[in-house]
Amino acid sequence: MDRKKFIQQTSLASAGLFFSKYAFSGTGNTDFPIVRVPEAQRKFKSKSVEALINQVQKKIGNPEIAWMFGNCFPNTLDTTVDFEMINGKPDTYVITGDIDAMWLRDSTAQVWPYIPLCREDKELQQLIKGVINRQVKCILKDPYANAFYKDENKISEWKSDLTDMKPGIHERKWEVDSLCYPIRLSYAYWKTTQDTSVFDAQWVAAMELVIKTFKEQQRFDNKGPYHFQRTTAWATDGVPLSGYGYPVKPNGLICSVFRPSDDATIYPYLVPSNFFAVIELKHLAAIAQTIVPQNKLSVSATALSTQVENALRENAIIDVKGFGKIYAYEVNGFGSFNLMDDSNVPSLLALPYMHAAFAKDPVYINTRKYILSDSNPFYYKGARTEGGGSPHTGADMIWPLSIILRGLTSDNDIEIKKCISLLQQTHAGTGFMHESFQKDHYEDFTRKWFAWANTIFGEFIWKVYQTKPYLLN
Repeated sequence: MDRKKFIQQTSLASAGLFFSKYAFSGTGNTDFPIVRVPEAQRKFKSKSVEALINQVQKKIGNPEIAWMFGNCFPNTLDTTVDFEMINGKPDTYVITGDIDAMWLRDSTAQVWPYIPLCREDKELQQLIKGVINRQVKCILKDPYANAFYKDENKISEWKSDLTDMKPGIHERKWEVDSLCYPIRLSYAYWKTTQDTSVFDAQWVAAMELVIKTFKEQQRFDNKGPYHFQRTTAWATDGVPLSGYGYPVKPNGLICSVFRPSDDATIYPYLVPSNFFAVIELKHLAAIAQTIVPQNKLSVSATALSTQVENALRENAIIDVKGFGKIYAYEVNGFGSFNLMDDSNVPSLLALPYMHAAFAKDPVYINTRKYILSDSNPFYYKGARTEGGGSPHTGADMIWPLSIILRGLTSDNDIEIKKCISLLQQTHAGTGFMHESFQKDHYEDFTRKWFAWANTIFGEFIWKVYQTKPYLLN
């Protein structure tokens, strides 16, 4: 099927998106279709976001990338947010796109690129403050759940999972990163706005629960309260040994029964998620030091961060022939390890995105070479494309997130330009990002409405615009 015909036959109705009568031919024609939600149907409008889109689009020499930026960057605000005031506090429920549920991970990532704009945009600031407040409610409901509903009466398709499902929970997969992302959002919001009013008693209670949950999943005394099983033929949704996962030898690392992709881990010590916990526990300590009298929370967060960091130093580094010392993706404390990377974030590739210091870390540099090679079992190369994948979407499916994160974590002009080109080449004429695409057939993609992928693409282009604008011509 040719690109024009594909565009005309593809429906994006569920995303509230539509194609105009004009089709993009892919031959340099600047008459691109209108695919952004009509203004009257947008969930939230931000003058600062619109001003940025206009500014960036006017100065991008590549018209297709300019068009894609205008579609993708505002997609979270256009289609996924539900903002209101509840009991005098802003509250923002954020769905992922084509899945009508709020993930703690995705909701943070979806609004993340807007944080620099909320310093001057008070309405946008309220929206993000509302996300923090909603995340606090979710954590207090169940720190082990990864996805939630706003409507407590909504029945989940996963209601029969063998775990402690509660009303208002969409899915209960325990993932360390789920509790890291709300801290990441809180810290960035605070640093940008200097607003500490969001750190109320409920927020403190949620953060104390985060510490408690992390400690439970260090499993020094027992396996902890969490277990999960699902009746399914999909192997990566199953958790062995009565739903606790394969054994670990306690060493200070935190068990993550699932990965950020929502796939079960092989070895529960998920290295990139433990690194994420180290970083965000330090951020939590910094916030707590500003809240009197929350020094106890700060001390607890600092001590746990140090313990996990030391355990990573002792257990996460593997010497691999041809690459030297690299970070394993998963370990178990007994000496077993899993060498790979998964494209969802946190990943090993994305470590500098979570903390800039990793970019100059020799072990990370070696790890990056491994990840972007055919030694990584989930790195795929097509005739004209390449990128990371995930067991979550099956073999030969490349994730735009992996290409975007490769670009966001690079300072090399050739590499960044290559990432832009790959993203431009593989959006299948839709003007939006997807979860994954087949390495040689880009029209074969998963998730036509995936707001996080859209928004982080906008973040990537904005960063290039700020730092290396000549690469956008």
